[in-house]
Amino acid sequence: MHGLEINHTGTRTIETERLILRRYTLDDAPAMFKNWAGDPAVTEYLTWPPHESVDVTRWVIGDWVKRYEQPDYYHWALELKETGEVIGDIAAVRVIEPVAEAELGWCMGKAWWGKGYMPEAARAVVKYLFDAGFNRACAQHDVDNPKSGRVMQKIGMTFEGVSRQGGLNNRGVVDSARYAILRGDPVTL
Repeated sequence: MHGLEINHTGTRTIETERLILRRYTLDDAPAMFKNWAGDPAVTEYLTWPPHESVDVTRWVIGDWVKRYEQPDYYHWALELKETGEVIGDIAAVRVIEPVAEAELGWCMGKAWWGKGYMPEAARAVVKYLFDAGFNRACAQHDVDNPKSGRVMQKIGMTFEGVSRQGGLNNRGVVDSARYAILRGDPVTL
């Protein structure tokens, strides 16, 4: 059996109308900690707890920066063009090579929620991954966090179902709604 071929390009800069998606640097630690990583409201539905200090954030970013050497590592800081401030994060949190699938995960500081930034970033990342040969991009969210699901819907992902008690986050074991988009599907603009 042969799987699909991916031409791994790693994390390269992507520009959208309002954002620059780029690699993290250690200089991003203060903004990341302040804007989302230290905020329990942002991390409530995530798989990692809020950072206790900017030193924790700096350590995490240091690990990510080392991983940029790997061509199959996809992880972007979301920088607001208007201000140069880092406001969020998007990554392929899991890659399944044989089916050329990338599972996306994202988070953003609550000051920027509801302004369309995450759908803008997610559309760009999906296009980038499809251009690299991925066939499928998927994402999941806690059913009690429908706003994350709205991002999935806005970029054209199709609802595939709920995995009962199939997710784990800071709230414990949760029901997880799953969405996906295939390379041939239209990406919603």
